[in-house]
Amino acid sequence: MSVNTLNAYGRITILEDAIAQIAGLTALECYGVVDLVAKKLSDSVADLKNIKKLSKGVKVTTSGDRIYIDLYVIFKYGVSIEAVGEALRNSIKYSVENFTGMLVEKINVFVAGIKV
Repeated sequence: MSVNTLNAYGRITILEDAIAQIAGLTALECYGVVDLVAKKLSDSVADLKNIKKLSKGVKVTTSGDRIYIDLYVIFKYGVSIEAVGEALRNSIKYSVENFTGMLVEKINVFVAGIKV
């Protein structure tokens, strides 16, 4: 799927994978986030082959001009899960909205583990 927008210069189509890569890169830059977790088996196989994907652990769905993002992350031990989760949502919302020019309706953060 893709997200479409129209401006004075023409039509712009953004693939969900591009949005997932922006969200994944932004998530890895946030303090307290150690890694993203594979959301499907093919991502786990890619990890075994040492293929790094920025969209690993990010699921993007769209409805009209609204974007919904699910993140599967591993946090650093000792950080406040609530504080890091909120900072993560705010950072990703800003980055994706700035990148696409569209609204991010909802960001769900799933903590898959804690790394010491």
